Amino acid sequence: MSFSLGQTVTEFTAQATSNITVTLSELKGKKVVIYFYPKDNTAGCTSEGQTFRDLYQEFQEANTVVFGVSRESLKSHETFKAKHQFPFDLISDPDEELCKLFDVIKLKKMYGKEYMGIERSTFLIDPEGTLQHEWRKVRIKNHVEDVLQASQALC
Repeated sequence: MSFSLGQTVTEFTAQATSNITVTLSELKGKKVVIYFYPKDNTAGCTSEGQTFRDLYQEFQEANTVVFGVSRESLKSHETFKAKHQFPFDLISDPDEELCKLFDVIKLKKMYGKEYMGIERSTFLIDPEGTLQHEWRKVRIKNHVEDVLQASQALC
């Protein structure tokens, strides 16, 4: 259950930090960045979130809202968000509904063991709800800057 660049993103509703419910159709008129990350409070995920935090004002100036998504609980997300002063909300996806919608659950290997986990990925949706950019198998260095540039270039 996935979609391609240029296609309308399927409507979704999800629970996020700050006690909010995120519904895609309610974000019409704004660009939306959704970045999927494996786990709260790990080095790579913290670094990625901090870079989104540090560039958040520029995303706002580009009429773009940012959401981070992982399978952790809202409680874990609230702690992670507060600890690093993220100005954006984190979506909890314990049932992997959003993960499956965006096709980010992949077979991963760590320490010789295979498991299904979130492949670090980012998606940029235009104000009409169309998928305009996707970044998969993300490497964190310069990634958030690339996403910001794509958002700023999108009318």
